[in-house]
Amino acid sequence: MTNDTITQAERELYLTLLTLAQTHPAAYEWLTLLPEWLIAIKDKRNYAHAPAYQSSVARLPNISADNVDLNSAAITINASINNSERKQTLALLKQLMPWRKGPFQIGSDVIESDQNEDKQSKPIVIDTEWHSDWKWDRVAAHLSPLKGRRVLDVGGGSGYHGWRMAGTGAETVIIIDPSCLFYHQFMAIRHFVGSADAYRTHYIPVPLEALPAYSQLFDTVFSMGVLYHRQSPFEHLQQLKGQLVKGGELVLETLVIDGDANTVLVPHDRYAQMNNVYFLPSVAALIGWLEKVGFSNVRCVDLDVTSVEEQRATEWMTYQSLSDFLDPNDNSKTIEGYPAPKRATLIATR
Repeated sequence: MTNDTITQAERELYLTLLTLAQTHPAAYEWLTLLPEWLIAIKDKRNYAHAPAYQSSVARLPNISADNVDLNSAAITINASINNSERKQTLALLKQLMPWRKGPFQIGSDVIESDQNEDKQSKPIVIDTEWHSDWKWDRVAAHLSPLKGRRVLDVGGGSGYHGWRMAGTGAETVIIIDPSCLFYHQFMAIRHFVGSADAYRTHYIPVPLEALPAYSQLFDTVFSMGVLYHRQSPFEHLQQLKGQLVKGGELVLETLVIDGDANTVLVPHDRYAQMNNVYFLPSVAALIGWLEKVGFSNVRCVDLDVTSVEEQRATEWMTYQSLSDFLDPNDNSKTIEGYPAPKRATLIATR
């Protein structure tokens, strides 16, 4: 027996955009493109693993949640799950590895006998590569209240931060990320969250540049961990600006280096073993970039050196992680000799 989680989630996304279009006609262009976007992510010609991912989500058991907590460190679906349900769920979620952004918990902390199929079993904790809750705690304290706002989360991965945004009261959250895997990870969590968020949290599997330009649909736009992957950082900043209403708030988190307003690192080849890192500016340079594209009230609200406790290999992400990418004799440097990852969060107003 299979579920219709993905179909239901996509229907709710369509209805959300249709409602939005009544007062914001720019959303009609999104509606026009939506069928193409949703068909493309399931096409095995584009993504060889797409059918397997869809099957994993569709075979997740229907578990009735007692409540869903989107405000805890781990997105938590409190529910009674027996051993049979736990084994099935665990196996299917493991087929969606690696899990990079989280954590998530499915099940109650109350543990009964593991011998009886009808007894409640221990919860499943998806211990992701990133302690994304740590980043959220650093960022959340500096945001304008999200309650009642429309929010866009660019490069949202599995959707962890999007769920946290909904948990703080955002009216609508749209997560975008072109990853087929991350899209289906989100759908797996959506399956267990069900209607607990009143279907305020949505996922469109596209990159920022695929969105209609200058939609101006969102009160808050997040771009966290994306800018350094862009070959044209100014184009990315312009695209972010185009999605914001006038007076809207941009939350930008990215890798930076120490230096003055003219300091920018362009890695020759790889940076921390990533081959798609292009520009690492200083905070002062990044402030200048944001002001140059027209943002105002630009300020850095957090500066943090990424630790091997925050980003690490786990049972749910078994590949190499940060500790493997740092100089083994000097963890203040990457394995290539560049300054170790340091992340800044900037907030700016359109």
